[in-house]
Amino acid sequence: MRAMILAAGLGTRMRPLTLNTPKPLLRVAGKALIEYHLERLVAAGFADILINHAWLGEQIEACLGDGARYGARIRYSAEREPLETGGGIFRVLDWLSPEGAPFVVVNGDIFTDYPLQRLPRRLDGQAHLVLVRNPAHHPQGDFALEQGLIRAQGAERHTFCGVSVQSRALYEGCEPGAFALAPLLHRAIARGQLSGERYDGYWVDVGTVQRLEQLDRDLRGMQLDGN
Repeated sequence: MRAMILAAGLGTRMRPLTLNTPKPLLRVAGKALIEYHLERLVAAGFADILINHAWLGEQIEACLGDGARYGARIRYSAEREPLETGGGIFRVLDWLSPEGAPFVVVNGDIFTDYPLQRLPRRLDGQAHLVLVRNPAHHPQGDFALEQGLIRAQGAERHTFCGVSVQSRALYEGCEPGAFALAPLLHRAIARGQLSGERYDGYWVDVGTVQRLEQLDRDLRGMQLDGN
């Protein structure tokens, strides 16, 4: 299976930190945020990795290179115009999914200790999402989970953590250009083709400077604890 790290966001909520540094290269506990993703993907057996980028993307390529020092084989997709999440993935779908194989997608602006080796290597439906408990800044959640299937509504809703396994079938009928991922997920829900799981471990949506600083403190504390 191949994997993609989504790293094309502008990081506007992280300014001024992102005025001269792309968000994926912001450092926490002595390491660029995107390096944690690379290391965890490789450790879980995903060595062929594609990274899309836009704002200051040349810095990402200069920092990570071909991925050899991480044990990875990195390719890049430089987006010259905003494509949103769905459009960015669709643009490189032929590389991500040769012969229809499923692929892993990780949002570049999150951190989690979710064990990526647990991700399904085969899909019964069109995608599989990892959900987490709702953070304070997103109390309404995104989806419900019922017997392993994602539902749009339910008694208890959870937040999509930005880690998923997807298939080509999810993008059926799509055309090149900018489009969001959410409508495709809801279409898959309506077809009963979206599975999921709930993870109760560590997860942070690194969307603000304050959350970045908290993540830095947390990771340094884990290092001191030997974890």
